[in-house]
Amino acid sequence: MKNSDLLISGASIAGPALAYWLRHYGFNPTVVERAPALRGGGFAVDFRGEAHMSVLKRMGILEEVRRLQTNMGEQIVVDETGKRLLALPASFMSGEVEIARGDLSRIMYERTKDTTEYIFGDSIASMTETTDGVHVTFERGAPRTFDLVVGADGLHSNTRRLAFGPEAQFISFLGHYIAGFDLPNYLNLDHTGLIYNVPGKEADIGSAREGTKASAGFVFASEPLDYDRHDPEQQKKILADIYADVGWEVPRLIEAMWDALDLYFDSISRIDMDHWSKGRVVLLGDAGYGATVGGMGTGTAMVGAYVLAGELAAAGGDHRCAFARYEAEIRDYAKGCQKLANNAGPFLAPPTRWKIWRRNQVYRMLSSRTLSGVFNKMTTKAASAITLKDYRG
Repeated sequence: MKNSDLLISGASIAGPALAYWLRHYGFNPTVVERAPALRGGGFAVDFRGEAHMSVLKRMGILEEVRRLQTNMGEQIVVDETGKRLLALPASFMSGEVEIARGDLSRIMYERTKDTTEYIFGDSIASMTETTDGVHVTFERGAPRTFDLVVGADGLHSNTRRLAFGPEAQFISFLGHYIAGFDLPNYLNLDHTGLIYNVPGKEADIGSAREGTKASAGFVFASEPLDYDRHDPEQQKKILADIYADVGWEVPRLIEAMWDALDLYFDSISRIDMDHWSKGRVVLLGDAGYGATVGGMGTGTAMVGAYVLAGELAAAGGDHRCAFARYEAEIRDYAKGCQKLANNAGPFLAPPTRWKIWRRNQVYRMLSSRTLSGVFNKMTTKAASAITLKDYRG
């Protein structure tokens, strides 16, 4: 088979998913990850629809995902005093099955670590394509040559920058930021969450599978911010300043934030690219077609990994043929899922009190038995808008 040695940048979800399928078809993947170890924490991710569930089944992990699912119940919208205004059913946020991102990452890693080389605490410094491979230098490790390189390293992909150009060419800022971290479950929430809004800002806290822990989340409108993505203390200061005048439980959440070791802070943005491959380099998941929140990015990435590996196997490792077929198979699907994310920021953090009220009316309608089914069908339709080939034959 041609091009059997592949380097995958990124060990979160998309990278290990691709490594699993590549090994299944006889390829030899290596995964490099900037973080010193597998990352825990993060927001919960959900799966819904035929394509998502089929990939989980074909990987043989669906039952394990179900065993570790959050079992999150209703989400309750409250006012500043904590009074219940309305409740959203579990399926509104959680799809058919929801799991903590860290738990899913661990499942994927455990399934691949014995057959895949993982390099933690390093990243690609440069790539030079030759006639028969890609010469890669690393920030720390010795240079190596691979047949192909896959960028599965997220919205701010280093691989994309090196192969295609600066991030600014491809990222569209959607006017909002999102943040989150874990904290003790001081409200003793039991498989439920609380949501609070003031104009342009949202705060929430919820507790699911592990009763002693809770997760705090924030969404806020903003002009583009100038900050260091690798400096969590600076990000905490930004969040504290933005929410300094917000009531409800927010002061306690911000107080707990200073001790958090797992802060997630990023813009709500979308990646738009005409092509996901260039020579022997190809992008997977958020690196090529990501949307920070609301676009079913995890499910889309796992579908993309299945298709990319399958097309490489079907083409006997011919990357030109495989990359073109990969894009043809999932481009419309990925773009359709991305569209769901375009209004996520204004919906989660409406800009005025009147729009908060109007959004809550939408929530109430979607919570009804009839319309909740309509909403679920809408999101499931986008998640299922692809017929997966059976590459196993």
